[in-house]
Amino acid sequence: MSLPKNESIDKLFRSILSLDSLEECYLYFEDLCTVKEILAMAQRLEVARMLANGESYQKVTDDTGVSSATVGRVKRCLDYGSGGYRMILDREDAAE
Repeated sequence: MSLPKNESIDKLFRSILSLDSLEECYLYFEDLCTVKEILAMAQRLEVARMLANGESYQKVTDDTGVSSATVGRVKRCLDYGSGGYRMILDREDAAE
C-alpha cells in the first residue's frame, strides 16, 4: 500500500523540511505526535539500522524490545519497500 499523495500530506512534509535544527524538530514533533509515536518511529529506524547491519531478528527484538511482527515489517520495507529506510541509512553511512 502506497502513501497517498495529496495536498495535506505535501504540506505536512514541507513543514518538516522547513525545520532548521534538532531543537526545532523536538519542538514541532512534540506538538505534532505523541511521545509514544515518536519513540515508535525512532525504534523502527533503529530496527532498520540493525537489520541492515546483519543482526538477527532475535537480537533485534532482544536489544530494542520491539515485537517480532514489527521487526518483520521493517525487514519487508528494507527488502521490498519504497527505499526510504535504505536512503536514510545510506546517508548516515556517508556522513560518518
